[in-house]
Amino acid sequence: MTDPFVILQRLLPQHALSRLTGLAARSQQAWLRKRLIRAFARYYGVDLTEAARTDPDDYRSFNDFFTRALAPGARPLDPDPAALLCPADGMVSQAGLIDGDRLLQAKGTYYRLESLLGERAPGFDGGSFATVYLAPMDYHRVHLPMAGTLRRTTTIPGALFSVNARTEAAISDLFCRNERLVCWFDTDHGRMAVVLVGALIVASIETVWGGPPSPYRSIRHDTWQQPFDRGAEIGRFLLGSTVIVCCEPGRVGLDESVRAGSRVRMGQRLGTLLS
Repeated sequence: MTDPFVILQRLLPQHALSRLTGLAARSQQAWLRKRLIRAFARYYGVDLTEAARTDPDDYRSFNDFFTRALAPGARPLDPDPAALLCPADGMVSQAGLIDGDRLLQAKGTYYRLESLLGERAPGFDGGSFATVYLAPMDYHRVHLPMAGTLRRTTTIPGALFSVNARTEAAISDLFCRNERLVCWFDTDHGRMAVVLVGALIVASIETVWGGPPSPYRSIRHDTWQQPFDRGAEIGRFLLGSTVIVCCEPGRVGLDESVRAGSRVRMGQRLGTLLS
């Protein structure tokens, strides 16, 4: 039987609902932003003690609160320069090896790397990937797992299904259906793809280099020459979703502790850089 939660999402006007929610999230009206922030923080148990601004009334809008910066030292980077860093706070949805052109979405369910990236990616067979799901209470800025230079981005329009264990199990090719931003980096350890996947109620995906704002209207390719240090912020979600990191074979060894269901924090070790 199809999950009623999934049926509801198929019936919902996903983009219209997300745009409407985005208007409220951007509002700087004191009565609205204060109610939204306090209700959200209370319902999800958001911990503001590690935020740069600990008073919920100090935020200009719900979006400002949701993409809040952390206090210095709240997310120390693994000191080992050979550590592949986790790009975000959240939960590991899946992690492992890329099998041909296939990545594991959920138990027994796979999707194609070419469909995710919007292009063929020769040279990634046998490489490593990690999928990190950001829950509503998590820190929602995305950071680079290792130092690299941004070369290309591709914006891919799509649906806005919610991303969680239920939808991953019920909707085939979930990450390939949803709106996403594909970022290609050249690193000292080969090419790396970092994919930011949109989801229901996500008002926008933002980048620090001023890329095209979402929602995306069409497939668009842009070239860049933007260097980033390891752990540097590259973007943020205005309401949560998923980050997928893909590396070439022989470049990364994922830690055994990185498995489905593991809670992770930005800056902790996901694996070891091998070559």
